[in-house]
Amino acid sequence: MITRRLRTPFTPLETLRSMRLSMSLLMSLCIGLAAIAAGGLSPSVRAQAADGLAAQILPLRERAALQDEILRERLDSLVPQLMRREGISAWVIIGREYNEDPVLKTMLPATWLNARRRTVLLFIDRGSAGIERMAVARYAVGDLFPGVWDPERQPDQYARIAAILAAADPDTVAVNTSNAYALADGLTYSEQRDFAAALPATLRSRLVSAERLAVGWLETRTPRELALYEDVMAIAHGIIAEGFSRRAITPGVTTTEDLEWWYRQRVNDLGLTTWFHNSIEIERPRRESERLQAQGLALDIIQPGDHVHIDFGISYLNLQTDTQQNAYILRPGETDAPAHLRRAFAEGNALQDILTSNFETGLTGNEILSRSRAQALESGLGPIIYTHPIGLHGHAAGTTIGMWDRQDGVPGSGDYPLHADTAYSIELTAEVDLDEWGEEPMKMKLEQNGYFDGARFHYFQSRQTQYHLIGSDAD
Repeated sequence: MITRRLRTPFTPLETLRSMRLSMSLLMSLCIGLAAIAAGGLSPSVRAQAADGLAAQILPLRERAALQDEILRERLDSLVPQLMRREGISAWVIIGREYNEDPVLKTMLPATWLNARRRTVLLFIDRGSAGIERMAVARYAVGDLFPGVWDPERQPDQYARIAAILAAADPDTVAVNTSNAYALADGLTYSEQRDFAAALPATLRSRLVSAERLAVGWLETRTPRELALYEDVMAIAHGIIAEGFSRRAITPGVTTTEDLEWWYRQRVNDLGLTTWFHNSIEIERPRRESERLQAQGLALDIIQPGDHVHIDFGISYLNLQTDTQQNAYILRPGETDAPAHLRRAFAEGNALQDILTSNFETGLTGNEILSRSRAQALESGLGPIIYTHPIGLHGHAAGTTIGMWDRQDGVPGSGDYPLHADTAYSIELTAEVDLDEWGEEPMKMKLEQNGYFDGARFHYFQSRQTQYHLIGSDAD
């Protein structure tokens, strides 16, 4: 049995959220009962009562407050831990408005949608006094980074940065440059040129890449974030379930593009955003496609007997989801997916189990990939593994475990070791030979998010182990 991570104690904000949500649901129930007694529910009240997903989502103002609480916790706890783990004495992050360093972007308060002018965040290890953080910029960055530059007294921003660093005399000065990770390579050519030129020679010689520090910041999830991730994932699963139903699909009528836009609209209507446009794919035996074409039917129309696949994600509370699930369109008289498709599903789950059983602190992504593929092939499975980190970004920085076209390993990000308290999108395909399918293997594509706690892997919500079933006749 997988033991779920215990939630951290409620903060005042989360307690307020819980009270507000309970009162809202109680009010909705009372309104609904009153309307029923009066002769029925109006369309607007019916919609409000039915939309349980919307009730789980915070208003923007409360989201912002919660996001800023979490950001402060991350800055207070993670940065000192990671700087000392990587042996970094000073960390300089530079970005300009609309061309922000990706790391800088994750350190801005919720009301700062972009950097302002040139924003420079500076972290200095003061030893027993801890890590000091500041903004060498025209403006303080909220109440998280106090401003330490007065342009009226010192017009040269880079000279001010150099003076602060010279006074601190750090052993290393780290900047965000990286060959392996775009997200850790945010220092532009011109900013690097001008920053380096402003430094005295002694400090210039101490410039190092902050790659592992930047990746550590991006990949590490706090206990609070891991607890919230369960809620974010539940919302994503709920949206998928809504669309994989007769609410959104009319067999013989609905196209894959119709369903893609249904999901995109639903995400928008819930006040959420997404980091990629979802995709819907129909998988069916070649002979079935040929039969439909012979009848003059378009192949993008969802039909009874189809295996329908979705790749879907949302962005909420600065956390991203990336999920692939599958539905089966029942033929008349069917009550479940055919046995051969259920066997293919089981093989996909077996491949997931093999992969996550090989998660071990310190192993690289390439080592995990090699072990998992060898075990899967020995078990008679057809593995294609392309698992990636997830968190503040969808395709995030961290330990990459294969790409669909790189099953022999991924240079760079695949050589990065696995750390505790990091989240992953367990993305893979099991190619399954089925007599009922024909000569080509059936591709069972699955993707589910979870985290590694240093000892074992846990899914944020239960992974899919059986099809969403959609009837061909109206319910």
